[in-house]
Parts: sequence; structure tokens; C-alpha cells
Amino acid sequence: MVEGNEEIPQRVLVVTPHPDNAEFWCGGSLAHWISRGAEVHYVLCTDGGNGTTDPNVTSQELSAVREQEQRVAAHVLGAADVVSLHHPDGELEDTREFRKEIVRQIRLVRPDVVLCPEPYRRNLAWHRDHRITGQVTLDAVFPAARDHLNFVELWRDEGLEPHKTGTVLFWGTELADTFVDISDAIDTKVEAVMAHKSQIGDRSEAEIRGFVEERARDAGKSATEPYQLAEAFRKVTFRT
Repeated sequence: MVEGNEEIPQRVLVVTPHPDNAEFWCGGSLAHWISRGAEVHYVLCTDGGNGTTDPNVTSQELSAVREQEQRVAAHVLGAADVVSLHHPDGELEDTREFRKEIVRQIRLVRPDVVLCPEPYRRNLAWHRDHRITGQVTLDAVFPAARDHLNFVELWRDEGLEPHKTGTVLFWGTELADTFVDISDAIDTKVEAVMAHKSQIGDRSEAEIRGFVEERARDAGKSATEPYQLAEAFRKVTFRT
């Protein structure tokens, strides 16, 4: 669907390494699109069980808390669902099984846009789970989800037909070429970020809003036609 000069995706798959990554990097875009009729589905790759400085909490306890926080945040944005893969935090690998899990979700959701982390940052530190999630997701979109003989068991045993996704949007990129105006969605983004209480700690909503808005202003300035508040992506397109 095209609204003005903006193309609104109809079906979106978000592949996020950890709880909270998607809300910080693309929560405004998701809220903006959902308000205009998009259907958004999440794949949560890891359990987030290492994301704490608290020596008194176990990984199992933290994982349960963070998965629930992710579900609350996705609900705030209006997402349809969250599928959790439950890989251990910090231990994602570029394996056939992980790629197959992502291909399964692509064939189930049949998105026209997939969002995930940029795998190829050069000059800025990037968590290995982010790098691997981006690379595996890209390979799952093309060519693995496209061809029925890739992971033929998904087609043969689960009845999942191949799917061609037209666009991947990488967040956290150094080479942004695509921007989404999130001026109408900033409040929803802040609320979704605030759902991740285990990660925010004692920071106030005002502090979180200031951080989120500052990043959005910086992104907006980089657009060809500057936006007051935006999120930035690198776009990769495929023939469908």
C-alpha cells in the first residue's frame, strides 16, 4: 500500500536477536506501519539470559522476565505475535538449523519486508548475536526461503510453500539509505521501550524519552528530505 510518497508494507517479519533490540532500533517504524494496517510478526532468537549486571539473578530467571517483557512490548506496538526460538544469549551460530528456523517463519508469515540487524558494520562494535542474526536472516530470505528444494522437509513434511520476500531492512547500519518518519509513533515507541524494565533499571521515562528522541532526531537529519524524528535502515531488495 502506498500512502502519499510512502510505501506501507502489508506483512512484516521482525527477526530480533534479543528482547528489546527491535523496540530500540525499529519500534517507531513498526508502530507507524501497524497504525496504517500492516501486520507485524516477531521472531525472538535468543532468551536474553545474559543481559544483566545483577549477580543475584540467574540466567533462567532473567530469560523468563525478558521474554515476557518482549511480549508486552510487542503488544504495545500492536504486533500480531512473538515466536521465541530460545537460543542461549551470546551463543547464536550460523548453522543449518538456525537458518531453517528463520526460513520456517518466513514461509509461515510470507512477509513483503523483513527487518533485522545489519551484519556488516565495520567501524562500530556490534554484538556477535546481532551479526549472526543479520547474516542468517539474509541467507534465509535469499535464497533459502525462495526455493522449495532448500529445506525440502519444510515443503514436503510441513506443507510450507516457498516465499519470495521483496525487501530486507537492516537496522544499526553505518550505510543508511532508507528512512521512516516516526513523528506520529514516538510515544508508542517510548512505551514499548519502557516495557523492558530489566534493561532500563532505574532510569526514568523522561530519560528514556530523551535518549530515544535524540537518536530519532539524529536519524531524521540524515534523510535526503529531513524528518523531525526518524529511524534509519539499509535496504536490500530482491526480485519477486
